[in-house]
Amino acid sequence: MNFQLYSGQLWQDISISLSRVLIAFAIAAIFAFFLGIIMALSLRTNQIFNLTLNAIRQIPPLAWIPLLILWFGIGEVTKIILIIKSAFFPILLSTINGIQTTPMTYIELGNLYQFNIWQKLRKIYIPSLLPNLFTGLRLAMGLSWATVVAAEMIAANSGIGYRINDARIMLDSPVVIVGILVIGIVGLLLDKILLIISYYLLPWLRTERK
Repeated sequence: MNFQLYSGQLWQDISISLSRVLIAFAIAAIFAFFLGIIMALSLRTNQIFNLTLNAIRQIPPLAWIPLLILWFGIGEVTKIILIIKSAFFPILLSTINGIQTTPMTYIELGNLYQFNIWQKLRKIYIPSLLPNLFTGLRLAMGLSWATVVAAEMIAANSGIGYRINDARIMLDSPVVIVGILVIGIVGLLLDKILLIISYYLLPWLRTERK
């Protein structure tokens, strides 16, 4: 275990896992956010995508691993796709729900001022959906972190999940325990970062809580 820590191997594995999560999380957040807005505001788009997306949502991310390995091997693409799948739906659903639960008084006020759709998005819908969105982002980040660790245990040659599995094979319990603790600590830090961001981006919620 000391060799793992002092050689920097453990920290390198953490950085590899984090980079996978952050890249995939960013991709998922962008696509889910914009698709969620479109689906919430367009009934036809909702009807086109809703059934298919709901069916895909029911399939656990790890169930895709055998197929993705067949198509892409155990490279980065497989893990990025798995993390995107994990992060996508919490963000999508929170975006849709945030828009659909926008108070009617705000929408009527926008109509009174003859806002076009872009003005409604910027001044009404997006501010209204942000609390829901950050809840979805926190859920998505937690799922992303859990997914990358699980995926690395099965289909990787680097990352914290791979390191834990490698230590298991070598019967190195201290490294396994340290790896598990690191997973929990990093996950907690990622969630805390999102909480801090939401605290500064949503000042009206701070006022309401007081």
